[in-house]
Amino acid sequence: MMTMRRAVELLFTRLVRSRLGVALMIAVLVLAVIGTGRLVSGPRDLTAGLSNRPREPITTVDPEQGDDGVIATPVPESPRTRPGELTPEQTATRFTTAWLDGSTASAEQWQSGLRPMSTPALTEKLAGVDPAGVPAGKVTGTPTLRPRTAVFAEVLVPLESGRLRLELVAPEGRWLVDAVDWERE
Repeated sequence: MMTMRRAVELLFTRLVRSRLGVALMIAVLVLAVIGTGRLVSGPRDLTAGLSNRPREPITTVDPEQGDDGVIATPVPESPRTRPGELTPEQTATRFTTAWLDGSTASAEQWQSGLRPMSTPALTEKLAGVDPAGVPAGKVTGTPTLRPRTAVFAEVLVPLESGRLRLELVAPEGRWLVDAVDWERE
């Protein structure tokens, strides 16, 4: 009996104090908690809550509305022009002609030729610009209109030395050039 007592005492004192013993006791406790939880919860019914299943898939989008994806972009509105006023293409063509005439005119004449087709902001930006520094050339094709909204459009005019990009605005139905950019090709 003494041997048995000594063996149990040795088992508990050494086993409880070692890492292996602590890990075994934690594992036994976890299994006891899980087993108790399963006994208390009762049998599982896999079909519970699904007795009224829909016959068709549930959709959150009206199929009659069309594509609502991120890839789809709205078609820009056609530019609106007040009756009797120039279209964006006509304004861009006249502006480009005046822009290219800068090499033969003085700075004042050049700016006064651009002023009727420019916004006040662009006229202010062009004040003091020497027309001799403007990339000159001749028009080599027809202007390309890129409508953005009903009152904002971009027109690309191909020239022999690049492309003139004009941004036009028409807040009151009259198209005016608001920005000029030069792209070399």
